[in-house]
Amino acid sequence: MIASVTGRVAAVAPDAAVVEVGGVGVLVHCTPGTLATLRTGQEARLATSLVVREESLTLYGFATDDERAVFELLQTASGVGPKLALAMLAVHSPQALRVAVAGADLKALTQVPGIGQKGAQRIVLELKDRLGASPEAVDAALNGSRKDTLWREQVHSGLVGLGYSGKDADEAVAAVEPQAEADLAAGRAPQIAALLKAALRALSVR
Repeated sequence: MIASVTGRVAAVAPDAAVVEVGGVGVLVHCTPGTLATLRTGQEARLATSLVVREESLTLYGFATDDERAVFELLQTASGVGPKLALAMLAVHSPQALRVAVAGADLKALTQVPGIGQKGAQRIVLELKDRLGASPEAVDAALNGSRKDTLWREQVHSGLVGLGYSGKDADEAVAAVEPQAEADLAAGRAPQIAALLKAALRALSVR
């Protein structure tokens, strides 16, 4: 197994990079996030995973050992090959994937091109006990998601109840989103009354 490659980056393409190792240019397939950290002509180290097929040897590279470990574990699920595993890591970080699988977040998993509802359910079923998200991490992620969704629903329904159209309510919710995000970033629950007042102000000055 080739666990890592270290050398000068000879070229960077949209889906791969060439790293010169001992005078040999090694083609390494990477996620866009990993490729964004590479600079042609500079030294780089990539954690790697070699996928052996009857007709090919393909090397996949990652910015961290953790990404490589998750890449390899994802492929133990039925229907998940190296290309789909790499696509999953292109959309979600390793920790986000752990949380999505452990929390059965099918919506997050189906954001990955190539994963439908049934595929997401199968991944959750087969990897839920193996991918390794802590219960605390899952709870924190789910609670943050609920808070983010709840304030939107409450402000929107409040505006509709006051006689505004759904379209107007959508625009007002978007206008007060920075205020709500500031509350969430500070660890506070968004104040619905304050957001509703700000939304009404936004509607009044259109």
